[in-house]
Amino acid sequence: MDWAIISQSLPQFAAGLVLTLKLAVIGILGALIVGAISSLVQYFHVPVLRHVANAYIEISRNTPLLVQLFFIFYGLPGLGVKLSANVSGVFGLIFLGGSYMAEAFTGGYNAISKSQIDSGRALGLTDLQLARYVVLPQGLAASVPALAANVIFLIKETSIFSVIAVPELTNTALDLIGLYYHSSEYLFVLVVAYAIVLIPLSVALTYLERRVRYAQFGR
Repeated sequence: MDWAIISQSLPQFAAGLVLTLKLAVIGILGALIVGAISSLVQYFHVPVLRHVANAYIEISRNTPLLVQLFFIFYGLPGLGVKLSANVSGVFGLIFLGGSYMAEAFTGGYNAISKSQIDSGRALGLTDLQLARYVVLPQGLAASVPALAANVIFLIKETSIFSVIAVPELTNTALDLIGLYYHSSEYLFVLVVAYAIVLIPLSVALTYLERRVRYAQFGR
């Protein structure tokens, strides 16, 4: 292990880490929005849109991110839509992550007792008001463990962006290995970089899960 080589590569890996986090944050926020909307459409059985949401979730969950990225980056230009590698990566992450987030939200919503929904309807609440005041607050709390797992999953999935030449962490490591052939050193830095991000995040999300669980059950 040559520490001088590792030291020289740190600026490139730092730039790759910043880009990875930037794209991951945008993609995860987008996935949360898409997932929340899709799950609410399913939960309230909105005509037509419910079937669209079901089709989207099935397609997204049953196709690899690699294939989705190839379609977005290489296929869409044939239809007249040309996106940069970074934007394609974000859209791919949102498309994949939205379906997983939708399933997580749905699991949380299903934990709400039917009596609460019936009571809300008896009080004259619309579906929008039920979603805002009853379903979302309780469902979100119950969904936290699954949502946290999806956040970790999506951050790791950014490594697939390397196939469309997004200069994130994995692509940076592969480029440096191709140029200088110091595989052990660059792969070591790659592992450490992901660990620096994911281990503290995992601890923080675990703490959040416990806080939400205690608040929910009054322990």
